[in-house]
Amino acid sequence: MRYTYENETLTVYLEGNFDTNNADEIGGKLQEIRSEHPEGKFVIDADQLSYISSAGLRQILRIRKKEADFRIINCSSEVYEIFQMTGFAEMMDIEKGYRHVSIEGCEKIGEGSNGIVYRINPDTIIKVYKNSDALDDIKRERELAKTALVMGINTAIPFDVVRVGDKYGSVFELLSAKSISKLIIENPDDRDHYIRIFADMLKEIHATKAKEGVLPDAKQTVVKWVEWLEPHLPEDTYRKLHQMVSDIPEHHYVLHGDYHTNNVHYADNEAILIDMDTLAEGHPIIEFASIYMAYRGYGELDRRAVEDFLKIDWDLAGYIMDKLFEFYFEGKDRAFIDSVMDKAKVIGYTRGLRRTIKRNPDQSDLIAYYKEKLIEYVSKTDTLTY
Repeated sequence: MRYTYENETLTVYLEGNFDTNNADEIGGKLQEIRSEHPEGKFVIDADQLSYISSAGLRQILRIRKKEADFRIINCSSEVYEIFQMTGFAEMMDIEKGYRHVSIEGCEKIGEGSNGIVYRINPDTIIKVYKNSDALDDIKRERELAKTALVMGINTAIPFDVVRVGDKYGSVFELLSAKSISKLIIENPDDRDHYIRIFADMLKEIHATKAKEGVLPDAKQTVVKWVEWLEPHLPEDTYRKLHQMVSDIPEHHYVLHGDYHTNNVHYADNEAILIDMDTLAEGHPIIEFASIYMAYRGYGELDRRAVEDFLKIDWDLAGYIMDKLFEFYFEGKDRAFIDSVMDKAKVIGYTRGLRRTIKRNPDQSDLIAYYKEKLIEYVSKTDTLTY
């Protein structure tokens, strides 16, 4: 038995069997440890607990009667079944544990602000969340993926939550699929074919009506970005930017929110969307802003930022973005597409400036650059819609 006491939480780690042979000894030790740290929450981590008998359950019940905030976590299926069969799972907070998965030697196929995606075998991928306490985020993303699937968007199917070291991961079925990025790199002569698939998927997403009240409103997110930047912008720039964002019409259709060629995979003649935690509803101009930043904006001072993120070189990234919008706006001339991209840059530079100030305040050159570009594009833009 070992324990930790951090953030007013006493966590005791049990290993092996908790039965007639040692129940009194363990019970006494638990009381002794608690008396040394009487304040705050009391947690028993049962990750390494193999078995608990009725004698062990009686010791747990004694603790339960004394403790206002007591729970047991990381129970194996066998131990959790005992708690469930005896009614303990109904009278107190007992959490089932998660199987452990190793990503050692696995192919890294994508990375976002919240997690890193690996392929763990030909049929499945795993998204490992950077936040060590990500269960709520995982639950939310799994619900969003199911929502998208029900609405007719072809998404990877989540089927398990696992532990990866001290972090959590969500496992998805993605049968022998390859990312659009990889297919373009492996098949340079067919790159336009795969970019068209990429564009068609985006058009399908944007044509899908969102269920009322299910998805967050992307416009409100952008409004919050703008309001956060008020102290950092000239007053006239701020007022005009806020008005233009506020004037974006309500648009109850789906946006992915992080759309790039690593998040679209292809297998058996169908495109499959992954990484659903940014799913929202809103006007496509907000999506285009995210795409612009992924393929150009984040690398305008240092191309490596784009190349490291997308795993493709700078010139190919630019080609993919240009072709994407050419296919998306098929029939429109280049002047129209360029005007849409200029509007998208306003939102993109807003996002880039806020993000850099919050995450990397020491990057003064990048902050100054985004601020300058935002002021420039706001001054020559009158509306963010097209």
